[in-house]
Amino acid sequence: MADTGTQSFDNHARIVPAYHYFTFFLLVAYALWAIYRVVTDFSVDRVMALVAAVALVMIFFFARVFALKVQDRVIRLEMRLRLERLLPEDLRPRIGELTIDQLCALRFASDGELGDLTRRVLTGGIADRKAIKKLVQAWEADHLRA
Repeated sequence: MADTGTQSFDNHARIVPAYHYFTFFLLVAYALWAIYRVVTDFSVDRVMALVAAVALVMIFFFARVFALKVQDRVIRLEMRLRLERLLPEDLRPRIGELTIDQLCALRFASDGELGDLTRRVLTGGIADRKAIKKLVQAWEADHLRA
């Protein structure tokens, strides 16, 4: 279920302890155990267990990366539609100049400040997500992030 508490730059990162800490710990422990067993008593079976352990760690990372890429694509679409509706006429033709990082950071800006912040990002060449998020004054919470 989505969190509905107040969100800001300082607390907007999404951490799922069971995934980010517990599952990661289990996979790393298994990989280290598999390495230990290959080193101390080499066999084809133990090499295959190590291959499986490495594959599981890779699946852990790629599952997160793939989910975030899909999320970024959805944010890109959502933000383009939002910007089309909220930007002043002179900025609308420049929507295509915004990078995915800029769009993902701008999503936290409230409707009232989105136009001015977008102008500032485009004219100032601000590309870093963190830098843009720090410029947001009226934070628009996003509790549905992956």
